Amino acid sequence: MSTLTITHVGGPTTLLEFAGVRLLVDPTFDAPGRRYSFGWGTSSRKTAGPAVPAASLGRIDGVLLTHDQHADNLDDAGRALLPTAPVVVTTVAGGRRLGATGLAPWQTTTIGGVTITATPSRHGPAWSVPIVGPTTGFVLEAPSQGTVWISGDTVVFPGMLEVADRFIIDTAILHLGKVQFGLTGPARFTMTGRDAASLVERIKPRTVVPVHYEGWSHFHEGRAQIEAAFPPGRLTWLTPGVATAV
Repeated sequence: MSTLTITHVGGPTTLLEFAGVRLLVDPTFDAPGRRYSFGWGTSSRKTAGPAVPAASLGRIDGVLLTHDQHADNLDDAGRALLPTAPVVVTTVAGGRRLGATGLAPWQTTTIGGVTITATPSRHGPAWSVPIVGPTTGFVLEAPSQGTVWISGDTVVFPGMLEVADRFIIDTAILHLGKVQFGLTGPARFTMTGRDAASLVERIKPRTVVPVHYEGWSHFHEGRAQIEAAFPPGRLTWLTPGVATAV
């Protein structure tokens, strides 16, 4: 059983307190209202601000950054926060850009007593990878603690299903929301509720925590649609700004 407390700041941004280590995932602290370009003619407007200001986070032992190239996972205020973190862990390409620790899938590093393993992530259809860029998920392990998996922005594909073969997951923090853009038609760039339900059947975590399904105009599924894809009570919903033990 994990000793895990999650504070949902908004979007993908969470503060995880795990085995005595405080990890900030995908820092986004800009105010709402601005439209951000995601490249190749796509864009999205931020519709909700952070539930916790960056100045109120307290001690941060490290930042886990699923990718640095999209503002809904790392915005200007989040980028300004990175130099204050003792360590930033991200993709190999992001590590080169940021001077951070870059991990390829299944590579590991440690922060305090927590071992962090990068897991495969694909932020859309296979054809979109050269355009969208690389992303990663993370598995967190510590002695006598349950294993935590952060999916990152991804669709379901064979690589990420290997997580079930390599780890017994206690808590799965899933980036959802069914991201779509008019320019790319029906192509999806993150999981739907049904995708997540199928994934959970394979991974079989004790606790499932949805994040990154609200706060931006490019999401096409919110809480109601996600909840409808799961049996009643299966999901653990976080109240933004409230530290929740899971």
